[in-house]
Amino acid sequence: QVQLVESGGGLVQAGGSLRLSCAASGSIFSINRMGWYRQRPGKQREFVASITPGGRTNYADSVKGRFTISRNNANNTMSLQMNSLKPEDTAVYYCYAGASDWGQGTQVTVSS
Repeated sequence: QVQLVESGGGLVQAGGSLRLSCAASGSIFSINRMGWYRQRPGKQREFVASITPGGRTNYADSVKGRFTISRNNANNTMSLQMNSLKPEDTAVYYCYAGASDWGQGTQVTVSS
């Protein structure tokens, strides 16, 4: 079990970029699944992207080609590079590790 802290959220104009980071309190080397979810206003939390220790990635259709997930097992960090942002990407973004560890969330707001 690890504690997770997200950073990097903020306000950006449509078409811009942001990079979210997730720092873990312990080793993530053996954690099979890590990734990101988001919760848009008035919506349920939804899957964004995931990555395995070996670097295999999976993305929601809505972010494919725009978002890139990465992880650094040596530094116990994970990132989400978000490009070509759209107003509909506005949400609180949460990182997760394993089956039950979640961060507190970071707000991303994309203005039109």
